Amino acid sequence: MNITKEQIDDLNAIVTIEVAKEDYTEKVEKVLADYRKNANVPGFRKGNVPMSLIKKQYGLAVLSDEVNKLLQESLNNFLTEEKLDILGNPLPKVTEDFSWDSDSYKFEFELGLSPEFELSLKTGKKVTKHNIIADKAMIDQQIESIKTQYGKISPKEEIEEGDDVHGTFTNEEKGIDKKTSLKLSALKGKRNANKFLGKKAGDVISLNTKGLFEDDHDLIKYLGVSHDDAHGLEIDVDFTITEVTSTQPAELNQELFDRLFGEGKISSEEELRNFIKEDAEKQFATQADQQFLNDISEYLIENTTFDLPAEFLKKWLQTAGEKQLSAEEATAEYERSEKGLRYQLIEGKIIRDNNLQITFEELKAYTGDLIKGQMAQFGQLNPSEKEVEDIVARVLSNQEEVRRLSDQSMSQKMMNFFKENATYGEKEVTYEEFIKNSIKA
Repeated sequence: MNITKEQIDDLNAIVTIEVAKEDYTEKVEKVLADYRKNANVPGFRKGNVPMSLIKKQYGLAVLSDEVNKLLQESLNNFLTEEKLDILGNPLPKVTEDFSWDSDSYKFEFELGLSPEFELSLKTGKKVTKHNIIADKAMIDQQIESIKTQYGKISPKEEIEEGDDVHGTFTNEEKGIDKKTSLKLSALKGKRNANKFLGKKAGDVISLNTKGLFEDDHDLIKYLGVSHDDAHGLEIDVDFTITEVTSTQPAELNQELFDRLFGEGKISSEEELRNFIKEDAEKQFATQADQQFLNDISEYLIENTTFDLPAEFLKKWLQTAGEKQLSAEEATAEYERSEKGLRYQLIEGKIIRDNNLQITFEELKAYTGDLIKGQMAQFGQLNPSEKEVEDIVARVLSNQEEVRRLSDQSMSQKMMNFFKENATYGEKEVTYEEFIKNSIKA
């Protein structure tokens, strides 16, 4: 057998495999001999069927099968030995005059080669890592929310400022029929809120959705419309009042603290504020880290230049899936997936160059931390190590979970790598500022 590689350009090559008769004859004859031993052919005893009859019936199928196995094995070994980093899979070239009647065969395979490139982590001020703080306004809002949530609710006849209004938004044309509860303070402007003052259960209030709330996204929550419909929605809706209630805020006392956090854990409003701030900023850090990872990934994709074997990949995509694609469909699929492929290559280079592989011990530790966090949410603050280890073992026995958690763990490792090795700006922001910046981006 003879294998050679022809370099077409930096991103494309052709591997030619020449198979001689002696490369496959022994294997083909062995398989046919096994067929003969077990063949049941009328007129012949088992094991005594003439080999000529076996070859006539099975010869071509066995020959093509054994040659294809030989090709696959030889090609894989060649790619490994030559350390060829390919994209997609090798594509066999069609040979018009090919015939199995020959004793020797020649096969050609097209290869799409992974590009070589350099990347820089010096993003300067083009990437900003946000440090989100829980400011006084947010903590005040959380305190008021706690006092309201655990306050005393009383029914009322007429609506006054600060009351809770329960009812149903309707609009027949848009199919809106949404039961909801809202505070008058949720409405934008006094004009809308004043329409509710003095009204009772059973009254119907006509409103227009344009400018009904400070944020159009609130229409999703209160009216049940889709995200796409919420933006710029301008229709008339009716709100039928079913109940009016007022809430007397709970007092911030030891009884409430013990109810919320357990006996003696919090003993003053100052401690409550510190707890809210610390807890919120832990959650914010996770969101800020994810945004940082997204931003630096986008920067690397946009600022790391390299070519891809585009024509090869489009051709490969035509046969890569369960359903064969047309040339037009493959081109569209390539355009959709090109950005993701570019990041995979960038990520792969970072992982290889910096030895960022995930070991099984690291995966177990990462999974254990996730499980402890989930258990803490349900009040299990001090689970035993054996309990956690048993859950980790069950989770990691599922290959889908292993794949998912490995991806998450690698994302964490990549993010830590970027924090330590990239140059970027840092900015302290409130959560509200962070959300506004994210929406703009």
